[in-house]
Amino acid sequence: MRLASIAAGLLALAGPVMADEKPVLTVYTYDSFVSDWGPGPAVEAAFEETCGCDLKFVGTGDGAALLARLRLEGARTDADVVLGLDTNLTHQAAETGLFAPHGVEVPDLDLPIAWDDPLFLPYDWGYFAFVYDKTRVTDVPHSFPELAESDLRIVIEDPRSSTPGLGLLLWVKTAYGDDAERIWQGLADNIVTVTKGWSEAYGMFLDGEADMVLSYTTSPAYHLIAEEDDSKAAAAFDEGHYMQVEVAGKVAGTDQPALADAFLEFMLSDRFQSIIPTTNWMYPARVPADGLPKGFETLVKPSRALLLPADKAAAVRDQALGEWLAALSR
Repeated sequence: MRLASIAAGLLALAGPVMADEKPVLTVYTYDSFVSDWGPGPAVEAAFEETCGCDLKFVGTGDGAALLARLRLEGARTDADVVLGLDTNLTHQAAETGLFAPHGVEVPDLDLPIAWDDPLFLPYDWGYFAFVYDKTRVTDVPHSFPELAESDLRIVIEDPRSSTPGLGLLLWVKTAYGDDAERIWQGLADNIVTVTKGWSEAYGMFLDGEADMVLSYTTSPAYHLIAEEDDSKAAAAFDEGHYMQVEVAGKVAGTDQPALADAFLEFMLSDRFQSIIPTTNWMYPARVPADGLPKGFETLVKPSRALLLPADKAAAVRDQALGEWLAALSR
């Protein structure tokens, strides 16, 4: 396996170096990934067992903030790898010229779409959804119009800083096209607030400040598996659900290219992928040999998967954002 040969070479090179002089691989990601309950700590420990390095995760807010920070830092960035963009942002990310081809021979993936991106590799995926508490919400909406007609209070994330927020924007636009602004006008009085990122929004929901929160169809698995609480569920929408495929890429200016390559290959290994379902609470890009954890079979299965190609998502983003801002400012 290529990963093993890379790791062996890195360890050989690191042999004469003192422990406190290990090479550092810096990975920019989003805050929830590096939290105590996120994948970061387990991924760091697992990769450091083989890399002879110090893996350093840097949280940068929510997913969309990653690209903004990278653009700001440009070629001066300390990042070697960026993990946490999604296909709604990869077109803009590629246009920065800050990413190098990954060069990884991509194995068979368990994604609903084919993968042929030369710059970015997927590590997980899921469907956006509105999550609710079954003990508090009994009349569950099954479409955006039904949600708009209800008295339910929802909290969503800002599409300018959050990948879920951007996903919701493109979900409405993909499902309703020219009628998207009308849908937002209907939803405006349901929205309690718009948060900068997912963590803030989900926290408000758990604190009872909203009836529903924009999250994922996989979010109830956390409560079921980690808390033995089956009170949370995702509403199945008749329009279908917009997908998110999260990716990582190697920064072109990295001074640790071999380590960055090793990390990207490790990311698609069973070791990394088995960490994802019960820490990031998403579907892994490659289902590990042991399969998905018990409880994932209970999750909502969308009747229709929605996803714009990366270039199309970039092309409609500004129009969709304008419609969203106009509707919410009335």
